Amino acid sequence: MSVSAQPLSPWRVVFYKDSRGRSPIVEYLNALPVAEQAAAQEAFSLLREFGLSLGMPHVKHINGKLWELRPGANRFFYFAHVGRRFIILHAYRKQSQKTPPQELAFAERRLSEVLAGGIEDGR
Repeated sequence: MSVSAQPLSPWRVVFYKDSRGRSPIVEYLNALPVAEQAAAQEAFSLLREFGLSLGMPHVKHINGKLWELRPGANRFFYFAHVGRRFIILHAYRKQSQKTPPQELAFAERRLSEVLAGGIEDGR
């Protein structure tokens, strides 16, 4: 009996939802101009297609499990989760060279919530 390699299932991109079932990421995306929404969707498509091998200039490692997707002036913090899912945790508009500490704090708090199992992780 021979064993053949199974093709890996594609990556999924899912958006963080808070304890009330709201997705601040979807709200952020809906408020963007159409061209920026399209750029974000293209970046999500690249993330689905290339997964962990997607690199600069599209993504940047922030720290630990946290990464940043970089379409245009928008930034999306995310991490790779079980089940070949990328969870998009937080979004903001870049206005300076350095990541604002409060934006990073939002993403880190949401990452902790998802990992602790207390918040919807988009399954």
